[in-house]
Amino acid sequence: MQNFQSDYQRKPAIVILDFGSQYSELIARRVRETQVYSLVVSYRTPLDELRDLSPKGIILSGGPSSVYAEQAPLCDPAIWNMGIPVLGVCYGMQLMVHQLGGRVEPAINKAEYGKAPLKVDDPTALLTNVDDASTMWMSHGDSVKDLPEGFVRLAHTTNTPEAAIASHSRRLYGVQFHPEVVHSTNGMVLIRNFVYHICGCEPDWTTNTFIDEAITQVRSQVGDKRVLLALSGGVDSSTLAFLLHKAIGDQLTCMFIDQGFMRKGEPEFLMEFFDQKFHINVEYINARNRFISKLNGITDPEEKRKVIGTEFIRVFEEESARLGPFDYLAQGTLYPDVIESAGTNLDPNTPERVAVKIKSHHNVGGLPKDLQFKLVEPLRRLFKDEVRKVGRSLGLPEEIVKRHPFPGPGLAIRILGEVTSEKLDCLRDADWIVREEIHKAGLYHEIWQAFAVLLPICSVGVMGDKRTYAWPIVLRCVSSEDGMTADWSRLPYEIMECISNRIVNEVKGVNRVVYDVTSKPPGTIEWE
Repeated sequence: MQNFQSDYQRKPAIVILDFGSQYSELIARRVRETQVYSLVVSYRTPLDELRDLSPKGIILSGGPSSVYAEQAPLCDPAIWNMGIPVLGVCYGMQLMVHQLGGRVEPAINKAEYGKAPLKVDDPTALLTNVDDASTMWMSHGDSVKDLPEGFVRLAHTTNTPEAAIASHSRRLYGVQFHPEVVHSTNGMVLIRNFVYHICGCEPDWTTNTFIDEAITQVRSQVGDKRVLLALSGGVDSSTLAFLLHKAIGDQLTCMFIDQGFMRKGEPEFLMEFFDQKFHINVEYINARNRFISKLNGITDPEEKRKVIGTEFIRVFEEESARLGPFDYLAQGTLYPDVIESAGTNLDPNTPERVAVKIKSHHNVGGLPKDLQFKLVEPLRRLFKDEVRKVGRSLGLPEEIVKRHPFPGPGLAIRILGEVTSEKLDCLRDADWIVREEIHKAGLYHEIWQAFAVLLPICSVGVMGDKRTYAWPIVLRCVSSEDGMTADWSRLPYEIMECISNRIVNEVKGVNRVVYDVTSKPPGTIEWE
C-alpha cells in the first residue's frame, strides 16, 4: 500500500489499520460520511509514520485471523500509549485485549455470525444514544474471556458477554460487532460518537474542500506542463476532466479513443457533449480495427483486460507524440479500483497487503513498465459516491453524474469468450434495449448498474415455427452504494418480460434471455 501522502496532501483525521478485513475500506467510507477524512493503512505501519500522520483517532479493522495464530497480524503495541483514542473492531478488539493482558478464547459452540440484539450496559461515551436491543452485525469465532486491567463492559449479547468494552481513562474502546455494515442499525451512531465526541474531529471533509485541495495539488504537481486525459465518458473520467480543466485550463487535452467496445451512440454523444457543449478540448481517435485485432483468439477475461489496457497506453504514447509533448497522463482511478487490484489477503512474509487479485482494473492493472507518462490521479482516494458529489459541485450535468458505471474495457469483457464484430453488434443492440426500458420504467437512478452480457454458447429455440440455434443474453441489474458490495435488483416482472421480448424479437442472433440473481459477494458485478 502506497504512502497516502504521495496520493493526497491532506492528513487523515482517522487512520484505519487494516488487518485483512473485507470491511476495512467500508469503515473508511463510513467515517467519511461524517465529513471526516479517513485513510486505510497497513497494520504494519511503524509508530513513527503513524505519528507523522497526526491522526486524532485510530480504528483497528477486523480480520480473518486469530490473535493466537502462529503468524497472526500484530500492530505495534506502543499504539496503546500514543495518547489518542483507539477503537478496535472485531479482531481489532481481540488484539487490543490480547496485547494489554486480557484473554481471548475460541467461542466454542457459541460463535456468532449475523444479526444479534445488543444489550447496552453503559449508555455513555461510545454507546451514547445507541438504542438498547438495537441490531448489530456479528462475525466472529473468538471471544473475549477476561478484560485487561482498567477495562469495563459497555454491552453484551446472548452469546457474547463482552460485546463492547472500554478503558475510559485511556480512551481505548472495542466492539465485537461490525458497526460499519448496513445491518447494524445504530452503527453510524456509534461511529459518530467515536469520531466526534471521543476523537474531537471536525466535519471538514466536504466536496468543496476536496476540490480546492485537489486543484492546489494538481497545479503543484503539474506546473506548466501539459496533461493528457483518457476520456471514457463515465462519471469518473468526466469528473476528472472538469476538475483538471478548472485546475489547468488549456494545459489539458482529453483523448477519446474509440476502441470499438463502447455502447450504442456513445462516441457521438461524448464528442458533442465535451467538445462542443463545454469546450473542453477532446481529440477523437478511431482505433476500432486495431483493438479488435489485438483480441483475436483471446478468451481469458484477465488477458483481455491486460491487452486492452496495454493497447490504450500504446495509443496514448503514439498520439501524444503527434499532439504533444505531454508529460502527464491523468486517470480516473478510484479507491475501490486500488482496493480490488491490491487485494485484501494478508501474507506475513511480505511488508504490505498482497493479493488474491479479483481482476485487473483498467486504470491500475496492466500498465507497462516502460510507461512514458507520469500519472495524475487526484480521485484515487475517493469512493464512487464521493466522485458523484464532486462532479455535481463542479457543475457536471446530472445526465453524466448519474450514469451507470461502465468498465474501461467496455463491452469486450461483457462478451464471454472471443470478441468478434458480430458479437459486439449483437450486444450493443441488446444493451441499448436494457437501458432504454430501465429508463422508461423510471428505474435507472434506483439501480447501480443495468446491462447485458453475451454468453459464448448457443441454445435451441423456436421462432416463426422454425428451429433456431442462437446466443443467450444475460440481464444483469444490481443495487449498490459504492460497488464494494452489491445485491441483485428485484425488477418488476413486467419490465423483465418487456426487455426479454424486445431483445429476442429485435436483436439478431439471440433467442433466449436470462436474469442474474447473484449478489457481490460471492459474484462480481461484471461477469468476466
